[in-house]
Amino acid sequence: MNSTTRKITHAAVGVIQREDGWVLLAERPIGKPWAGYWEFPGGKVEEGETPQQALKRELQEELGIEVASLYPWLTRSFDYAAKYHATGQLDSPAKSVKLHFFIVTKWNGEPRGLENQRLVWQPSDKVEVSPMLPANAPIFAALSLPSNYAISNLSELGEDLFFERLQISLDNGLKMLQLREKQLSTQAFETFAKRVINLVSPYGAKVLINSSHQSALAILNVAGIHFSARDLMRLQIKPNAMLCGASCHNDKELAHAAALGLDYVMLSPVKATRSHPEDEPLGWAKFSRLIDGYALPVYALGGMLPVDLHEAKSHGAHGIATLRSAWLSEQCSQVELAPSH
Repeated sequence: MNSTTRKITHAAVGVIQREDGWVLLAERPIGKPWAGYWEFPGGKVEEGETPQQALKRELQEELGIEVASLYPWLTRSFDYAAKYHATGQLDSPAKSVKLHFFIVTKWNGEPRGLENQRLVWQPSDKVEVSPMLPANAPIFAALSLPSNYAISNLSELGEDLFFERLQISLDNGLKMLQLREKQLSTQAFETFAKRVINLVSPYGAKVLINSSHQSALAILNVAGIHFSARDLMRLQIKPNAMLCGASCHNDKELAHAAALGLDYVMLSPVKATRSHPEDEPLGWAKFSRLIDGYALPVYALGGMLPVDLHEAKSHGAHGIATLRSAWLSEQCSQVELAPSH
């Protein structure tokens, strides 16, 4: 039976995250398939259960904790090939799984290995235990993305005020910035970008450039590129060795970004915006429907303020992206210092 006809097993997975960003991993115990491999805790969704209900039950049974707060996050599919012992005996059969990931931010009780599994807290950007269960390994790249993503607004602020506000935001924890500025010539953009990079570099923040200036990639030391929706739909292969995101507005664009295996997307407009007053906002209900079961981290864009972060995560977003509100003086001091979720 191939993966197209194989029955799909649904599983709920909990990324249990402390306030410092470290996450809890469990080692699969002897006697279970893939014994000795590390994974995020969770288990199979039983008939009649929602993934959220299944996760709460599994974490109670496996770890002895009661979930108090969680956010829906990614949904990823994975095909496991059959695995055999060195003796040739079957260790685990081939199967297809659909993993429903949740970020667990609050719980009651101290996690314990109630199934004789080893537990360990690890920083999501520097995991030292191995081997990781294959389906869980790519999740760490998504966890490394911050909750707040700012977009430059040089055209409205002017150079002096923009760099003043950028400095404040960096001092208060800004970790990801897109340089958009489509109005600039290639030379002017490169000069602007170099100044930003020099300022940002000591803070370890990620800088991406908009695809309208992708020719500058050859000379700029940036983390990656953000594709406009139009450039996304022209893209056939994800560029190598860089962070890649895209702007999306509908299910077709979301599907193409996922097929390319991009690192994240922005979905907009969630609310009405001054820059595109003619665009009908999605609203949270449609936003949530569009990304239900989606595999990539999604930033909510369009009229977002820092106070919208909890609402965005409650509807499945990884975080929020902000243009004008990122650089308001009262918002620059509100950049989230906590981990991504």
